[in-house]
Amino acid sequence: MAEKVAAHITGTVVRIEKAKGDTVAPGEVVVILESMKMEMPVEALVGGTVLEIRCAPAQAVNEGDILVILG
Repeated sequence: MAEKVAAHITGTVVRIEKAKGDTVAPGEVVVILESMKMEMPVEALVGGTVLEIRCAPAQAVNEGDILVILG
């Protein structure tokens, strides 16, 4: 079952920490967002393999936007 990792705040993607095919553990950081000049890590709630990355560096995202899909 695919697990969606969503932005918990509105901000800008600073860095994508994982690539398609990488294994992710629960609590591991997958994306770094910047909001109000602060870097905010976005962590996976469950473990899995990165199936899809739906964001890019410097992209503006809104709270709730899907950033990564894990399988």
